[in-house]
Amino acid sequence: MGAGTSPADPASAGPEADGPDSAAEGGSTATGNTEADAGAGAGRPVSGSEAGEPGGGATPAEPGGEAPAPRRSRRFPLFTRDTARPEGGGRAAPGDAPAPARQWPLLTVLCTAGAGLLIVALDPFAEAFRIGTILIGAALIAGAVLRWVVPSVGMLAVRSRFTDLVTYGLMGTLIVLLALVAQPRPWLDVPILEDAVRFTIR
Repeated sequence: MGAGTSPADPASAGPEADGPDSAAEGGSTATGNTEADAGAGAGRPVSGSEAGEPGGGATPAEPGGEAPAPRRSRRFPLFTRDTARPEGGGRAAPGDAPAPARQWPLLTVLCTAGAGLLIVALDPFAEAFRIGTILIGAALIAGAVLRWVVPSVGMLAVRSRFTDLVTYGLMGTLIVLLALVAQPRPWLDVPILEDAVRFTIR
């Protein structure tokens, strides 16, 4: 009861002084105001704080009721964490086989090329340089054939099948041709090459 008011003042008594009918009317008025507020709120957007979301703005939902998936960035990652396996880069043998058996195509090429390098380095017989070089080129050509025929070649697959075929085949063929036309006493005579050498020397 505030200062300057008397108990006999009807304005200070509130809804209780008017009796139960007035209280009922006041309650219905309050209920009507609450319903009006709810109806008015149905037509306005709900903020993130009212929806209870920590991020603020509300995420628009799809008609089915599921929230849309977040968009992935199109930027390249700062650190590369994984690389895609090249075509045909699977195991050349089942997983329970030992490691050399799973990588036999690569080991075949490496062992053949290593044998050619060893022959060239040791020079144990006449024409060892030519034979060793031909063996190295044949190893690369064999790698191209394996890459084409075998479905899974393990670590012998570096890029796509087409790229590996061109790389192995071209390099192996060039090495074999250079070994065949090497001087002195070449095993393969190429008249165009001889003319080009003579023109260059002149």
